[in-house]
Amino acid sequence: MAEAVQRALMQHGALLDAEALVSASTMAGAVAAALPFLPQAQRLAISSVKGGWTELTAEFFRSMAERIVRADLSGVDGPGESPTIGPAKPASRPLAERAFELQSMLIEDWAGEVAGSTYLEEKFRIPRSTLHRWQRRGEVVALRKGGRKHVFPLAQFVDGRPAPGISDVLAAITKPRLAWFWLTRPSIELDGRIPIEMLREDMIEDVVRVARSLS
Repeated sequence: MAEAVQRALMQHGALLDAEALVSASTMAGAVAAALPFLPQAQRLAISSVKGGWTELTAEFFRSMAERIVRADLSGVDGPGESPTIGPAKPASRPLAERAFELQSMLIEDWAGEVAGSTYLEEKFRIPRSTLHRWQRRGEVVALRKGGRKHVFPLAQFVDGRPAPGISDVLAAITKPRLAWFWLTRPSIELDGRIPIEMLREDMIEDVVRVARSLS
């Protein structure tokens, strides 16, 4: 996604040096990748903003620059280390610490778009029998919602099938909520990349290796 943004900026003649161009593309790509996983209320609030994005963005960068300067002056980081800005990323915390709070959170607030078997059969053409077979074999992420009902995150499907490597991740991180939480957040162990995006691009080996180490 960042590469697509970079190409677009270059095509429109953006007057940026090479380093700034890469930074702008990376940040724009990260924003676009993060939006689908925001709670619905936050997505609606962002969509309601009709103008003023330039001022909001400028204020954000001013704030971040000030925090970097303060971190440098306070010397909180060791030599050669980058300052820690803002709260720690969720992926940096041990997965076991997330178990209890995930159980008490609404799926819609953290898991992205999910759907039941009826929707998947109608829109993705995945028969219920196939979906349930994948679930029994641990080949698809199924999140319990309510009593016995399960819903399935849509981002895990590629061409009507679970992304390759999903079963290996579920074998390593056996709690579906924890597994999906990890799959959809930037991972420090993967240089900030999002595991589910890597699986969708057939980058399986690194994702599975890290999942096994975390388990």
